[in-house]
Order: sequence, then structure tokens, then C-alpha cells
Amino acid sequence: MSTLGGISVVFDLDGTLVDSEPTYYEAGRLTLAEYGVPDFTWADHEEYVGISTQETVAHWKRRYGLDAPAEELLAAKNRRYLELARTATRAYPEMRKFVELLAGEGVPLAVASGSSPKAIEAILSCTGLDAYLRTVVSADEVARGKPAPDVFLEAARRLGAVPADCVVVEDAAPGAAAAHAAGMRCIAVPYVAAQADAPEFATAGLLLRGGQAEFTARAAHDWLLCETRTS
Repeated sequence: MSTLGGISVVFDLDGTLVDSEPTYYEAGRLTLAEYGVPDFTWADHEEYVGISTQETVAHWKRRYGLDAPAEELLAAKNRRYLELARTATRAYPEMRKFVELLAGEGVPLAVASGSSPKAIEAILSCTGLDAYLRTVVSADEVARGKPAPDVFLEAARRLGAVPADCVVVEDAAPGAAAAHAAGMRCIAVPYVAAQADAPEFATAGLLLRGGQAEFTARAAHDWLLCETRTS
């Protein structure tokens, strides 16, 4: 058993492990332009950070009055994303160190993401994180995406872990809410700094208001170690 006892760690992917939000934005911008919405901005995109791609396109249909079926929009966005992501996605260096540190100690690890299974596979493969993160859950595989707890509960089930023994690493408010609803502790690393005061983040055990600029593998590991000793 690792020095972290029975703790399992479940990572969100986009904006947490990898800097993929700019790629998602570009995929969304190009997709919406193709369907007659030419002015999708980064500020518009920020509203969807932490929400599954399926729910994003469903919201687009309502917001922009799109006639195309949601399945068609989803396929178009995923196709564009995969084309861009295979060459443009990088893992955050300290997050990579954190994953490697935990894997080296034998801590059970998983990814629970709102992205499609193909997108998750492509990102983990191109960044080399697939060597450490083999348990993967997509929101496409469960009934509800974040802020519902489904993806995290399924990740715990696949790891054979009790939810109370799981710690989630998240960058978005819906993800922090999902972790709380799942009965899991949370390390929150807000992708959008202006959202650090969101009430969902108040439930996090460790909140790094400075986001990735403040996150270090060693500090996160030390916090987990303290959690192990006090739980």
C-alpha cells in the first residue's frame, strides 16, 4: 500500500491535466461558424468550461436556434476537436509530475471527463499520460454529466474504491459540485480565475485560487498525506 493509504485519485482531463480549453474553443468556434453562428467568443466559451460536450451542443441548439440535430453538431465538434488536439495539446508540467508521483507510489488513478471516449483516448495518448491513467470514464458512458456525480461514482466503481476514499482533481465549478455530490474530497485548480469565488469551489478541501500557476505536485501530495493522517 502507498504512503497515502487507501486514497484513490480521480482527475478531470480538460483544463486540469491538459491545457485543452483553447482547442475546445477553436473547435466550437469553427463548428458554430459552419452552422451560421460567426461570433462565438472566448467569453462565450468560458460558460461551458466543465460541462460535457453533449450538454454543450444541446445548449447551443437552444441558445442559437440551430436546426441541425444535436448528434450532428456533436459529431462535427468532436471531429474538429480531434483534428486539432492530436497536435496542439500539452499536459501541465506540474500535473504530469503529480500523476507520475502518485503512480510511482501505487495510488489507484482514474480520469473522469465530459469529453468523448475518442477525445480522451487521443489526448492521453498524445501526451503520454496513458501510461499512467488506464481507468477512464467519459460522460458519454453515464446518465448525466457534471455537475451530477455520475462520472466520478463510475470511476470509483471501476477502481473498486469507496467514494469517501476518493479525491477529485478539478478545474471547473461543475466538476467541484459533482465531486461534492459524489461524497468525494476535491483539489480545485480553477481554470477561470474569475470563477474562484464560485460557491461550488467552497466545498473543495484544497482550493488553489491561482489555478495552474499556483499548483505544485509536491504541495498537492503533501495535502493528500495530511488527509490520510487525519481521516
